[in-house]
Amino acid sequence: MRIILDGMGGDHAPDEIIKGAVDVADLIDHEIVVVGDEKQIEKALEDAGADAKKFSIIHAPDVIENTDTPVKAIRQKKNSSMVIGLETVRDGAGDLFISAGNSGALMTGATLITGKINGIYRPALGSTYPILGMGKASLLLDAGANAECKPHNLLQFAVMGSIYAKDVIGKVNPTIGLVNMGTEPGKGSTFLKEAYKLIESNSEELGLNFIGNVEARDLPIGICDVIVCDGLVGNVVIKMTEGMALSISHLMRRKFSEGVVAKAGAALLYGKLAEIKKAFDYTEYGGAPVLGVKGAVVKMHGSSDATAVRNSIAKAVPFMENRVVNTIEKSMKKISEIFGDVEE
Repeated sequence: MRIILDGMGGDHAPDEIIKGAVDVADLIDHEIVVVGDEKQIEKALEDAGADAKKFSIIHAPDVIENTDTPVKAIRQKKNSSMVIGLETVRDGAGDLFISAGNSGALMTGATLITGKINGIYRPALGSTYPILGMGKASLLLDAGANAECKPHNLLQFAVMGSIYAKDVIGKVNPTIGLVNMGTEPGKGSTFLKEAYKLIESNSEELGLNFIGNVEARDLPIGICDVIVCDGLVGNVVIKMTEGMALSISHLMRRKFSEGVVAKAGAALLYGKLAEIKKAFDYTEYGGAPVLGVKGAVVKMHGSSDATAVRNSIAKAVPFMENRVVNTIEKSMKKISEIFGDVEE
């Protein structure tokens, strides 16, 4: 199988992208194809001491910048690393595309170039959500691709999330929770009440382990394996969690530097403090899958360093090896048989 890597996407491309790819190359049995400016990629591979047998390059002279408008960029920058990378997967010459580039452009490109799976109305962006003290993570979707959703969108998110949690993360019979303002079935807006009924009433037939509504305060302790919500709520949850983690880190650093006693305590607790920091470190958890498109596509954090790239590639391998896209396609056929065509 071939992993197609966007060598020009992200704040630290191409050097950190290449370093991460070189770090993981000996751990996987797949070819890594780097898409980007050939001269820059060749130099970065040489500087990183890459084994030429494990890498190949597809030349792409253009780059989609973070400031570019997504749809315009995908349509006008045909020779960009992102567009060519997605086309390579679409055409069957690659099995997985990974990029740290423009998030909106990647979602747009994945939808327009690889296409949506039949029956999928809105592809979703999944995001790993760390479980405190466990060294594990839940999968949250949608993480920001769809600010406004309908109940059947959330049902599809639950199905796709459950499949990904099983086949990629390795969860057995993953639990699914619907983010709400309370755990009772009658809580929330009309939209959430309808989504609850739709997921609950079809869980048995679709093989979903739905545990009902979950509150945001319980997400960090791992209340469920798959967190389902619309993109607005999901994005707020993730950014609030990141902000809290950063604030706690800064507070601890300040408190443990106040006086001799505090510094001595920090020295004694150094190992545990490092473990806490690692629990919130996005570089440890890999990239975010784009679910609902006809190709295995993964979005890495824009500021990904070599460690984040290495982990993103390694943890995305089961996405392509286990043919998760094909499994989602089969599940969408089943949903179509149950509901027929649903107006979007």
